[in-house]
Amino acid sequence: MSAAEAEAARWLRFAREDLRTAQALLRDPESLIPRHACWLAQQATEKAIKSLFVRAQIDFPRTHDLDLLWSKLPAATRAAIPAEALAELSEWAVESRYPGDWPDADAADAGAAVAAAANVCAQIEFLANP
Repeated sequence: MSAAEAEAARWLRFAREDLRTAQALLRDPESLIPRHACWLAQQATEKAIKSLFVRAQIDFPRTHDLDLLWSKLPAATRAAIPAEALAELSEWAVESRYPGDWPDADAADAGAAVAAAANVCAQIEFLANP
């Protein structure tokens, strides 16, 4: 395994851990803080996407904007990643961490965010391990 592959695998491990933690929160209604699950879903997706850049040894922008990251991937890679939910997931990078002029996340938001992240992460795992 090359150094780039090893580092990409590390990024994917962090993504899996964030996703597993978000999923665990969903399973435990007493512990569920929806905004935390949404943020972890966004983070899992961000780290999974960034793992593709790391594997390809391509510099990536330091951003939480998943649409922007997706747009910088090679076309063949973009085609394999479901991009429909990326803009909504990107919002949780800020909205879930700070109070503001937006509504608080609820359990439905958390469920949708975690499902979207799981879908994107699964596709990226497939790309990394065909």
